[in-house]
Amino acid sequence: MPIQRPLIVVMGVSGSGKSTVGAALAERLGLPFVDADSLHPAANVAKMAAGHPLDDADRWPWLTVVGEHLAAAASTGLVVACSALKRSYRDAILAAAPGVTYLFLSGTEELLAARLSRRRGHFMPVSLLDSQLATLEAPAADEPSVTVVLRANETPDALLTRALAALAV
Repeated sequence: MPIQRPLIVVMGVSGSGKSTVGAALAERLGLPFVDADSLHPAANVAKMAAGHPLDDADRWPWLTVVGEHLAAAASTGLVVACSALKRSYRDAILAAAPGVTYLFLSGTEELLAARLSRRRGHFMPVSLLDSQLATLEAPAADEPSVTVVLRANETPDALLTRALAALAV
């Protein structure tokens, strides 16, 4: 019987470290990595860059593509960085790729804002953090998820170590 390779979605609001942790996690586990930001249609990126939050009509086609990528990797494994802010979004991804585990990177608004303000060259402005936090529904106990709470001044390596322990991979 083949060894099951994990499907992991590193989730959270912008600035939580999804891309950094996701890429490092994928490298450590020998899995491919996809940043779901790269799967957004140009219209979504332009909308966010202009300081306007996405709505569900913007997100559903994008989430379908995210689910398709995960489903296609069911036998090989994959790590995806994706906000997956609402339960309904996570449920849709799970419907497409039932073996997904969510790694939720959680942090205080102040810490996330500070992290975002230091980030350069990204389309997501700090001004949209409030809308993401308002949309966020933390994973419930019945979802296939683990949570890692961000710490101020924590190195990416330390965060990766805690993420690996939480995932037990």
